[in-house]
Amino acid sequence: KGTERAGTGEYDGFYSPTGHFVCRGCRAPLYSASSKFKSGCGWPAFDKCFQGAILTKTDVSFGMRRVEIMCNACQGHLGHVFEGEGMTPTNERHCVNSLSVRFVPEDAPATCVEGSAL
Repeated sequence: KGTERAGTGEYDGFYSPTGHFVCRGCRAPLYSASSKFKSGCGWPAFDKCFQGAILTKTDVSFGMRRVEIMCNACQGHLGHVFEGEGMTPTNERHCVNSLSVRFVPEDAPATCVEGSAL
C-alpha cells in the first residue's frame, strides 16, 4: 500500500462528462465520471461510489485515524475517504490514487447504482 505524490497522478486534472472508473487490478466498476469533482487535494476526488464497490477499513497509520478505501472485489488499495468537509452534497471525499483506477469512456453497466461508502 502506498500513495502517489499529490498532483502527479494521471487522473487528478482529468474530467469527463461521461464514462466511469474501474479498479486497475480487477476492472470492477467503482465510480461514475460524473461523481468526480475538483477538491484541490492533489488526487482524484469522488463524492460517491457504486453501491457495494468499496470496502472500508479504519487506518491508524502515520499517527492519525483515517478510513481506507479498497476495491470490494479484489481488496486493492484505492486511497482514503473523508467525511464532514462540506465540499459536496454527499459530504464524502474519496481521495483516490490514479494508479489504482482506470478510466473507461463508456457508461457503467446499468446494474451500477451510485451510493455512499460510509
